[in-house]
Amino acid sequence: MKDIYESPLNSRYASMEMKELFSPDKKFKTWRLLWITLAKAEKELGLNITDEQIEELEKYKDDINYDVAAEREKAVRHDVMAHIYAYGLQCKKAKPVIHLGATSCYVGDNTDIIVMNDALKLVRKKVISVISKLSDFALKYASMPTLGFTHFQAAQLTTVGKRACLWIQELMMDVENIDFVLNNMRLLGSKGTTGTQASFMELFDGDSQKVKKLDMLIAEKLGFKAVFPVSGQTYTRKLDSNVINVLSGIAQSCTKFSNDMRLLQHLKEMEEPFEKEQVGSSAMAYKRNPMRSERIAGLARYIMVDSLNPAITASAQWFERTLDDSANKRISIPEAFLAADAILNIYINVADNLVVYPKVIEKHILDELPFMATENIMMDAVKLGGDRQELHEKIRMHSMAAARVVKEQGGKNDLIDRIAADPAFKLSIDDLNKILAPKNFIGRAPEQVKEYISEYVKPLLDENIDLVDKAELNV
Repeated sequence: MKDIYESPLNSRYASMEMKELFSPDKKFKTWRLLWITLAKAEKELGLNITDEQIEELEKYKDDINYDVAAEREKAVRHDVMAHIYAYGLQCKKAKPVIHLGATSCYVGDNTDIIVMNDALKLVRKKVISVISKLSDFALKYASMPTLGFTHFQAAQLTTVGKRACLWIQELMMDVENIDFVLNNMRLLGSKGTTGTQASFMELFDGDSQKVKKLDMLIAEKLGFKAVFPVSGQTYTRKLDSNVINVLSGIAQSCTKFSNDMRLLQHLKEMEEPFEKEQVGSSAMAYKRNPMRSERIAGLARYIMVDSLNPAITASAQWFERTLDDSANKRISIPEAFLAADAILNIYINVADNLVVYPKVIEKHILDELPFMATENIMMDAVKLGGDRQELHEKIRMHSMAAARVVKEQGGKNDLIDRIAADPAFKLSIDDLNKILAPKNFIGRAPEQVKEYISEYVKPLLDENIDLVDKAELNV
């Protein structure tokens, strides 16, 4: 429908697979999965639940009668009760045991954790895909000298591949953070209205061990290693904060890359991909704007700000629960994941199609390298019998004069010509060009690239070879 608002994250940016994870259909099917899991666990622990009832619940687990649930919710103003009612109409034999002993948070909170867990795995897959693309790029350009920049002022040389390793390393840190959160992800389990499991103690006639076992059975059946050992009615909202902080970290890494790309594109040293029929500007037809990198920066900014939402929510929960989290969670959690998904899709696309302009890079090096090489030139001249103090003063004067030509006259850096013409240095143009070979000024950058990729990145990629993927952009 074109006459009502829809989030651009849904209609324009995020992938179908991420949107499906946060869809109503995924949520309500997971509710039914949780009711089936609860019934199975309760049956195993001795409650009077039959195989026939379980089979009936299984039969209708994906066949949700949404119209019935929607009509019922209008009357009862409670979405969980409406869906219990709708499921019960389909499962007449199992109706008495649906949601037995549970509260709304049993389905609501456990579903939220299951969905976040799946969504984090999808994010992880996409981060690893970016790392893979950038690793290929870094190795290809491991030895290509380029100007380094500090304060966005020309500094010592690095290599194109070494700079890519800076981008990779931040993403590697993000994978570590994702893995930590995933490895410590716990379900709420079956805790009851204030977390005491009192309703389940009633069901199991005061058998505490069975109630404890019920919690673990539910987790195991749903693929989790643990449940929160204590809770109020809800799982601690600290989990939501931890999860979205991971997405914020990814957003920070992506923004660092996108900012570097925007600056490099301004310098005309590198570009993001630009398609044959892509339009850069409605007014200036010649333009090739870094719009993908800009979109990364814009969406990432949203995630970083959004990470405050679960932080404030976690801090504002009163005692065993309040409901001021609900409306906020429905927006802040899915939107953060959809935005993270979108920026990673763009990052994969850009990293897989980066354009490098070696001649422009070389020109920029040659414009600045004479200034950077003055100490090396002076040392070689001293070896030929020159006086260090005298040469230092001459280089200072020649450098100042050359800088004036560049800055005041817009001319070419002629420092090398000035030094070659000065008999105090005893160095020819050929001698000076050998000293100025860019490869002499990149230190261990090529080795650092190869060592980093081999020792740190490749093991991760080898373990996750099946996750590396391409990404299609919607716009």
